[in-house]
Amino acid sequence: MRFSPPSKARLTEGDIAPTLVRLTIPMFFGIIAMIAFNLVDTYFVGQLGTRELAAISFTFPVVMILNSLTLGLGAGASAVISRAIGEGDPHQVRRLTTDALSLSLLIVALMATVGFLTIDPVFRLLGADEQTMPLIHAYMRIWYSGTIFVVVPMVGNNAIRATGDTKTPSLVMLVAVAVNIILDPVLIFGLGPVPRLGIAGAAIATVCARATTFFVALWVLYRREKMITLEIPGLQEGFASWRKILYIGLPVGGTNIIVPLSSGIITSLVASYGTEAVAGFGVGTRVEAFTLTVLFALNSVMSPFVGQNWGAQQYDRVERGIRYSQRFAFLWGGVMWLGLLVCGPQVARVFNPDPMVIATAVLYFSIAPIGYGLQGVLLLSNTCLNVLNRPFHSSLLTVIRVFGIYIPLAYLGSYLFGLQGIFGAFVISNMLTGSASYWWLQRVLRLEVTTS
Repeated sequence: MRFSPPSKARLTEGDIAPTLVRLTIPMFFGIIAMIAFNLVDTYFVGQLGTRELAAISFTFPVVMILNSLTLGLGAGASAVISRAIGEGDPHQVRRLTTDALSLSLLIVALMATVGFLTIDPVFRLLGADEQTMPLIHAYMRIWYSGTIFVVVPMVGNNAIRATGDTKTPSLVMLVAVAVNIILDPVLIFGLGPVPRLGIAGAAIATVCARATTFFVALWVLYRREKMITLEIPGLQEGFASWRKILYIGLPVGGTNIIVPLSSGIITSLVASYGTEAVAGFGVGTRVEAFTLTVLFALNSVMSPFVGQNWGAQQYDRVERGIRYSQRFAFLWGGVMWLGLLVCGPQVARVFNPDPMVIATAVLYFSIAPIGYGLQGVLLLSNTCLNVLNRPFHSSLLTVIRVFGIYIPLAYLGSYLFGLQGIFGAFVISNMLTGSASYWWLQRVLRLEVTTS
């Protein structure tokens, strides 16, 4: 069977700033859709009762870790595929895309097998009691069975984004959210001939919603973009593709796990100031996730932009694109800080009327956003370093930020200044590592251009 060449590099021409804006807007809505996906499950399961809500809450850390590893694999695939597209090598594009999908299938088999065998020990270690374990079993058995619909689409959507198309993956995620919203109440509570399935219904709805992303991603890659080949590679060629993808994917996946881990450590530190402090801190971090969504979206599109232009040896476009994105990160961070400084009390009251909760959230809003700009620079620099085949550099920056600066300073700040010290440690860690990442990326760019 003959294939026409995959789509040409779409991001190596045209004005840079408008191109980045065009790519970022769909990604913004895609990220919002992913956030909404989790909130929908939590809302409907919460209607079943406290025990069911606790059960699904226990599953979040496990699902988050597995998703983090999968996102790392997708990031590795996007980086190498976008560079191959920029180099104008259709054979390598098809080979890398196909091998990335086959690697994801292998990982699915391992994840599902290990997951089934470790449900009891893992969740008992997390603190689940005898009454909650049957509910966790009901959810995770179905979730593990449908892991293929979770893992493969993440890799496939990253391959689609590598072509410069951010609209299709985002639209697919919006459709998945709509499917989840429709199926959740039907399967959880029962409707008409459909029996009440409880928490198992939530798992089935999730798998069905994810299945839509699975089939659409495969259709787009195979039929529209012609990026999947049915040719069976030799062992050496196949392992070479896997090695390229994993060289970036494993460090990125490991780095992704560090973030929720550090969040848990800081939350336990805040807990020493009382339940209201934890609630206020939770409000602050949840609002923060929304305010930084634009930067997360921009960060996602920098991988295909840098990859395609670097592969095409358009080094000047890479440098200007990075410069524009870093300037925007500074601007957005400043705007968000001023906005939360002015509107913080009103925003906090939307979530909880308790004066102590509001006071903690307002304190967070007045301090933490000072570092948003350089936090954005750090995110962007890490992504660019991954695409430039420096994944361990970006991972080291994250490790230094979390374990070398943030957590130690948070404990010291808590001892000296209380909650202000904890929140101030967040700012200092972002400012130091953000500045270091800027310098590090510039050094790598100069070195790569000189040796190319």
